[in-house]
Amino acid sequence: MKLPPQSQLTDAKYQSILTLIDELKINLDDIDEKFIHGGGHGGQKINKSTNTVQLKHLTTGTTVKYQKHRQRAMNRILALRELLEKLNPDSKKQQGIERVRKQKARQKRRRQEGGK
Repeated sequence: MKLPPQSQLTDAKYQSILTLIDELKINLDDIDEKFIHGGGHGGQKINKSTNTVQLKHLTTGTTVKYQKHRQRAMNRILALRELLEKLNPDSKKQQGIERVRKQKARQKRRRQEGGK
């Protein structure tokens, strides 16, 4: 995968993506990129064009599918940012997901103990 152009992001946001790639030591060749047909709301344009981006990090198997905008270039950048957030164990989003996962496991244990 080649790094997407900086088309519609500010310099600070684009630099944050570049520094995150360096911090996580991610090789962009390990990311498989596919463009697939979109779906859902948006009418004929979104359903016939291939502007949905699917990124897969080959070493971890983490997959991200992104289709928020009609522009493919914007979807590429935002999908890359979302993939980096998933791969970063220190991101606030990942910490929130892990906290919810632990809460659900705790609730399940309590339900099983209370039923005996």
